[in-house]
Amino acid sequence: MTDIPTSGLVSPEVLAGALGSPELVIIDIRAAAEGGRQAFEAGHIPGAVHSDYAADGWRAKVGNAPGMLPPLDHLAALAGRLGIIPPSKAVIVPAGLTASDLAAATRVYWTLKLIGHGQQAILDGGFKGWQTSPGLPIETGPSKPASASPYPVVVQQKLRSTADATLVASRSKLATLVDARSTSYFEGKEKAAEATRAGHIPGAVSRDYAAAFDPATGRFKPAGDLGALFGPVPKGPAISYCNTGHTASLNWFVMSELLGRDEVSLYDGSMTDWTQDPERPVEAG
Repeated sequence: MTDIPTSGLVSPEVLAGALGSPELVIIDIRAAAEGGRQAFEAGHIPGAVHSDYAADGWRAKVGNAPGMLPPLDHLAALAGRLGIIPPSKAVIVPAGLTASDLAAATRVYWTLKLIGHGQQAILDGGFKGWQTSPGLPIETGPSKPASASPYPVVVQQKLRSTADATLVASRSKLATLVDARSTSYFEGKEKAAEATRAGHIPGAVSRDYAAAFDPATGRFKPAGDLGALFGPVPKGPAISYCNTGHTASLNWFVMSELLGRDEVSLYDGSMTDWTQDPERPVEAG
């Protein structure tokens, strides 16, 4: 059996060599936009279980902010239902079609790491990458998870930034705020429906998450390109944010898991949460 990486990315070839391992839990997260359960049943990696990223509640609406961390008991039950236990090596499989579906995988990865699971990787290229790799098997039919009891959560709080912590970082400049949205959102020319104001958190630097994705392959860009993209972000602690903590998780993943930066956190509430309080400052331009 090929050994699965316990963080970062795994290639289709390495995953293929590990199929059948009792510790392996392959989670196919295709949501309705990528065909959801029907697409999973029409073809998936052998032994994979299906978890719809949207319908299964990997993110929760709290107040008017749609992308918040769900209650820990919900996440514990969800991980258990998928068969994830502390020794599991979880591999997260996005559709592999867009930067946004890759961001769903990075958000699931961050969530598992936050609840204290130490071993997860993302399939580089997603299911599309698996399908286009020659000779790899595909299974059909419904998801059959080997359910376990709720996951024993041990929260890794350093991975998450709250509105208060983000405000302190913005004022004190003790951490660099990295905005994962496109330039039009950063400059305040458009905003998410749930955000009350357009613009960015003062002091933030703009790094459009889509720049880390190669649409031709469905994979992350090579390490050298990612290093060049995030190299100008000042050294030291960083907080990644966007509108709803979705696309920002991809920048978090690149900085923390692929480039090996320390002290990178995700502000899951992001601009939809930040702008609910009129006292929190927003800059445009």
